[in-house]
Amino acid sequence: MDITTPIKGVKGVGAKTEQLFQKTGVYTVGDILLRFPREYAKYPAPAEISEAAAGSKQAVILRVESPAVVKNTRAMQITICMGTHADRQMEFIWFRMPYVRNTLVKGQTFILYGSVLNKNGRFTMEQPAIFTQQQYEALAGSLQPVYGLTAGLSNNLYKKTLHQVLDQNLNQKLLLKEFLPAETRKRLELTEYNYAVSQIHFPDDFDCLTKARRRLVFDEFFLFILSMQMQKEKGQKIENLYPIQSENLLEPLLAKLPYELTGAQLRVLSEIKNDLNGPYIMQRLIQGDVGSGKTIVAFLAMYLISKSGCQSAIMAPTEVLAAQHYETFSGYCELFGIKAHLVLLTGSMTAKQKRRAYERMQLFSDAMIIGTHALFQEKAVYDSLALVVTDEQHRFGVRQRETFSLKGQSPHILVMSATPIPRTLAIILYGDLDISVIDEVPAKRLPIKNCVVGAGWRPNAYEFIRRETQAGRQAYVICPLVEASEHAEGENVIDYSETLKKALPAEIEVAFLHGRMRSDMKNKIMEDFAANKIQVLVSTTVVEVGVNVPNATVMMIEDAQRFGLAQLHQLRGRVGRGDAQSYCIMINTSDSKESGRRLDVLNKTNDGFKIASEDLKLRGPGDFFGIRQSGDMEFQLADIYQDAVLLQEASKEAARILALDNRLELPAHAGLRERLRQYFDRQPERLNL
Repeated sequence: MDITTPIKGVKGVGAKTEQLFQKTGVYTVGDILLRFPREYAKYPAPAEISEAAAGSKQAVILRVESPAVVKNTRAMQITICMGTHADRQMEFIWFRMPYVRNTLVKGQTFILYGSVLNKNGRFTMEQPAIFTQQQYEALAGSLQPVYGLTAGLSNNLYKKTLHQVLDQNLNQKLLLKEFLPAETRKRLELTEYNYAVSQIHFPDDFDCLTKARRRLVFDEFFLFILSMQMQKEKGQKIENLYPIQSENLLEPLLAKLPYELTGAQLRVLSEIKNDLNGPYIMQRLIQGDVGSGKTIVAFLAMYLISKSGCQSAIMAPTEVLAAQHYETFSGYCELFGIKAHLVLLTGSMTAKQKRRAYERMQLFSDAMIIGTHALFQEKAVYDSLALVVTDEQHRFGVRQRETFSLKGQSPHILVMSATPIPRTLAIILYGDLDISVIDEVPAKRLPIKNCVVGAGWRPNAYEFIRRETQAGRQAYVICPLVEASEHAEGENVIDYSETLKKALPAEIEVAFLHGRMRSDMKNKIMEDFAANKIQVLVSTTVVEVGVNVPNATVMMIEDAQRFGLAQLHQLRGRVGRGDAQSYCIMINTSDSKESGRRLDVLNKTNDGFKIASEDLKLRGPGDFFGIRQSGDMEFQLADIYQDAVLLQEASKEAARILALDNRLELPAHAGLRERLRQYFDRQPERLNL
């Protein structure tokens, strides 16, 4: 067995189980080794019902005195079992799990693990995991991994398969090859690679988990930075094949705008014009806070390219956002009196629609093309692509950006991000780009009114949402989970949407949205929300980058303490896009003073860059149990905020090694050289190797 062995080569994995693993992205033994836990379940000593404290995950002793009862409601089946100790009664509830009734045999004792809630003096535990006393004793005090799964694949089966692979790894004297130079590991006190992989899955204790995570986070940052710096184009000036004449082209357009651009927008536009006129191609990042007006800047840059007779393309991370850009660009063309050739290309278009788009891309040499990942598919052929724009860059990896740029002959590259990354970190992460910042918000925008409240304020929040929606406005409600989980704490979108349907009048349409849904379903829901066919959208953070809905005025975030400040700020940016006053309600379900201090930062300011700086100060390393917030920058574990110090260490080490051996030819760098080839999808021609 080696890391390329198909997962069906592991004992106990048949054809059906193999298909389930493949749905999670696990095809080989190497895949399962390097797909790390989503979180860890901690199993404390069990308490009596009378001793359980609300607001945290606990293990509670249940002596079954009467059989569990299954009730059929309009929405689902609910299984309820009552437990009593001393003078306290507790209600244990399971949704859509009627078989639990057969497990909880009268007269037997079980340990139930889950979140204890106090609902107006009524103690409950929803969706708890059930253990015999012997089963729980084997887990007590340990950290158990929890993986992202698919229906039909249990966490226990996943762990069992992984145990077999890890045991085989140990017996065969390591399946994974150490690739960091010994000197680097020793100086930076980084643990051995195989040990780190083993401990990230099944840590002996929290200290071992901390050391394992530190090593693997370093690896993610280090390989990312090293690969970026070793691309052939890195550090080289590329001749500008598309110089433009921009004098007096934009002034007539700006005069027709119903508002004035901010000083920051004008400054960035000037930097872009200088790049487009310069001797070398533009490679620039625009950082702009939510609502700062990056889209109009991108449109004007693409207009300049169009007027020079060349094509430009802007790639959005979702089809909904691509369609939004297309509508926005069409509106600009109408406002400015421009007869531009706009082309929309997305993956879900029909074959006929795609064919038409491809034809227009080759027919019009000055086209402005808008789309998603479909823009860099093989069939997408451009006539004269001179400018590539990627929107919400943190949603695209460096390799995707490079693939897109290869569609033209050394086109200009403009990258846009609404993620407020402090400049010191942005320079590391975007080392191959010049950085521009739009640090002003248009004056017409009303500041969002914020409040941080406890769980007891929910009825008031529901009433506020009712008033806003009945006045014609709309609301988002964000939950950290997709559905109820025996391992994870927090509200979930599926059950929460049912709660809201009961709490709000019937004429208010409530729907839910999450990342596991099919793309066409997600698009339909977002389109219906944009059209105000849905008034309240209950969602996970999938709406962090989504359609622009100026009519939405309320953002309510459940379990707000579980999110990073930068991510909360991104979510808050979904509202405040119209003329009406908007509001952000953050529900803090923790009694922690630290959580209160963190959320108070958001309560006091709407400045994303100030929030990002505070986030760096307040989020310490080792916070494994929150929700990652730094987007999809090819990192599985690393978070640029909580791991900022490690990011800087990795950057220094990459610079040190390249200064010593810029082609990784020394014997000490052989393992690193090979690992980097794998990192680049076995395409070494893209590296200076």
